[in-house]
Amino acid sequence: MKENRLTSREIEVMNLLIFGNSNPTISKKLCISIHTTKAHISSIYEKLGVSNRVQAAVKYLKENLQKTSE
Repeated sequence: MKENRLTSREIEVMNLLIFGNSNPTISKKLCISIHTTKAHISSIYEKLGVSNRVQAAVKYLKENLQKTSE
């Protein structure tokens, strides 16, 4: 992951993305607007250096699994 680590809110969004939640569902579950959800997802993509949900999920999970096995 780049120097900019995910914020706690971005981690919440990422966890919902990993389980296949749509943007509207994420918005409802976190009580935030769809615009805010999209902004968090864009920030996640930028910080992880990816361009879609699948890449984000794989990279996030891979990096966090590596941390726990070290």
